[in-house]
Amino acid sequence: MALFTATFPVRYYETDQMAVVHHSNYVRYFEIARDEMMVQLGFPIERCEAELGILVPIVSLECHFRHPARMGDVVTATAEVKRVPMAKMIIRQTVVNQDGVLCAEGTVILGFLNKETFTPVRCPEQLTELIEKHIND
Repeated sequence: MALFTATFPVRYYETDQMAVVHHSNYVRYFEIARDEMMVQLGFPIERCEAELGILVPIVSLECHFRHPARMGDVVTATAEVKRVPMAKMIIRQTVVNQDGVLCAEGTVILGFLNKETFTPVRCPEQLTELIEKHIND
């Protein structure tokens, strides 16, 4: 298993009138953790696009809300990969508050597309090797 985290404060504009994080922001929190995962792997999305010509779109996203995050909270978003990707990458994601209370959890499935033709391709070998290394560590 490869687990990556990003910790940040809840911002005012992410909350509603009740000072509760609006549900749409959890999708953004998931993305922050996935971006951090790619950076920590040493293979940011920009590199995948620029050097290899491969786009990494979301194919599917599922999110379950467990406990509201609130204004003033500091949340930690995680991205966890349990298997080396082939044609798609399945990422388990969570958001917890500073007290360790689970606020949201879900699964994001990423695909891989040729940037020019928008046709599906396999996960880049460089990325599979990096993920395999983290899973086996």
